[in-house]
Amino acid sequence: MTAYDSANVFAKILRGELPSHTVYEDAETLAIMDIMPRADGHVLVIPKAACRNVFDAPADALKAVAVTTQTLARAVKAAFNADGVTIQQFNEAAGGQVVFHLHVHVMPRFEGVALRPHTGAMEKPEILTTNAEKIRMALQAR
Repeated sequence: MTAYDSANVFAKILRGELPSHTVYEDAETLAIMDIMPRADGHVLVIPKAACRNVFDAPADALKAVAVTTQTLARAVKAAFNADGVTIQQFNEAAGGQVVFHLHVHVMPRFEGVALRPHTGAMEKPEILTTNAEKIRMALQAR
């Protein structure tokens, strides 16, 4: 198994070395806006534990990520008045993983509306700020 690389972008965010639009944080997890969203309100849930993906994640980190994912799914759905959510999690390059720190994508979905393609284009910071605030408000209302 490949070793965890502490220089990955999420490790840097967790250490405060890179900025993020945080929408939720607890002792074990962090939820941030995806800077290349495939839908407005696309968030990422990451464990604070240093784990590459599902294969090396401690059970308690997986549990914490699952609970936070459910919390964020509810908040994202409410914040954007969505019809549903898509939850994705990728493992290793062959499985589609690009950043090698366990993370879960939570995206609001609407009937008949496809996800935007992943082009690598970054969203405008002001839009991320606005969308993050909508999610924070939904979290406070729960």
